[in-house]
Amino acid sequence: MSEPKRYTITAALPYANGPLHIGHLAGAYIAADIYARYLRLQGKDVIFVCGSDEHGAAITIKAKKENTTPKEIVDKYHSIIKKSFEDFGISFDIYHRTTEPIHYETSQDFFRVLNDKNAFEIIESEQYFDEEAKQFLADRYIIGTCPKCANENAYGDQCEKCGSSLNPTDLINPRSTLTNSKPVLKSTKHWFLKLDEQQKGIEDWFDKTSKENNWKAHVVGQCKSWLNDGLRPRAMTRDLNWGIPVPPEIAGAEGKVLYVWLDAPIGYISATKQLFLEKANQQNIFSYNERSFENATKDDWKKYWQDDETQLIHFIGKDNIVFHCITFPAILKATEQYILPTNVPANEFMNLEGDKISTSRNWAVWLHEYLEDFPGREDELRYTLIANMPENRDSEFTWQDFQNRVNSELGNNLGNFVKRVSDLLHKFYDGVVPEFK
Repeated sequence: MSEPKRYTITAALPYANGPLHIGHLAGAYIAADIYARYLRLQGKDVIFVCGSDEHGAAITIKAKKENTTPKEIVDKYHSIIKKSFEDFGISFDIYHRTTEPIHYETSQDFFRVLNDKNAFEIIESEQYFDEEAKQFLADRYIIGTCPKCANENAYGDQCEKCGSSLNPTDLINPRSTLTNSKPVLKSTKHWFLKLDEQQKGIEDWFDKTSKENNWKAHVVGQCKSWLNDGLRPRAMTRDLNWGIPVPPEIAGAEGKVLYVWLDAPIGYISATKQLFLEKANQQNIFSYNERSFENATKDDWKKYWQDDETQLIHFIGKDNIVFHCITFPAILKATEQYILPTNVPANEFMNLEGDKISTSRNWAVWLHEYLEDFPGREDELRYTLIANMPENRDSEFTWQDFQNRVNSELGNNLGNFVKRVSDLLHKFYDGVVPEFK
């Protein structure tokens, strides 16, 4: 493969319904940051974009629990997340939000293009309805037993234990997270992306790209399982009151919003648009990467998303593989305007002291709390997570390992190396680093 002209690097948009923990950093963000810094040091043309994912049922669930509004939830956690990334030196060129106007506009334009290209079919079906709460239940408002692994707390869109992608009606003994009651099926209609019609095209692209670019075995395995099972239409709208409305000119879509897994990955594109809009207007001048923004225009975002000489790389955790390797590429392909990913280097999970990290059980090392206890020690944690990164299998963080790596590898080994080099410089070169020849 010839050398690309430029690189677009994305890191998974974190959900703005809670703070970041070490599993997030190890799962996607440090790896993406290392790669972006590596390319910049080589003088490559690269952008590194991310932002907060601020729609979907998980946000509304959090708001109900805290007796507040979804807007107040996302404002609160966006600030906490953004500061944590800054504190740990994650070198995004922009960290954006999916509640910004440019994202609404971009997402609705995507829907219009897909609708015009006949990428959707409208399907009337029975979906779960909570009679006590008097509302249709989005995927994350429903939990039940996973039909594949028997996890009793699987969500209506995905089982977080086995990673299977689900539909709410797949669940055994479903129950509403709003009232804990058993939901009933009620008729509604939604716009489904015709993934079945894209099976051959996605399969051909995936086989060719994954082989040429040496995709990770666990990424290939999960995608092959999906493709071998056969792609099926997937709803791209939801009955919710928090989200991006379906464009108003679409007949019969009143009260519908875009499915969060349609709008969230489009956030990479809207963030890129915002980045070049600001650079073209000489706003928000600071960046880790000025090379890509010389004489920038607001339309330069297109080079990073619509030019075949650009490589697109998504850094994610393994729970997001199917959406970034099948669903989002299918959306991009259907528009006939965008490039598809070159690689999706998904990491496995990082566990904590012998147990899976759990936000609901508060079993995590939260980044903002770590810096309260260890101010100015962000590099020590970065190093430990890098040295133990779950690139191809789950890894584990323990405080004993953290202590050993900091004291032995950083303190003793690296410290001793720096001291010896310093002594030699002062002994033979008057303390001045000699010119390399």
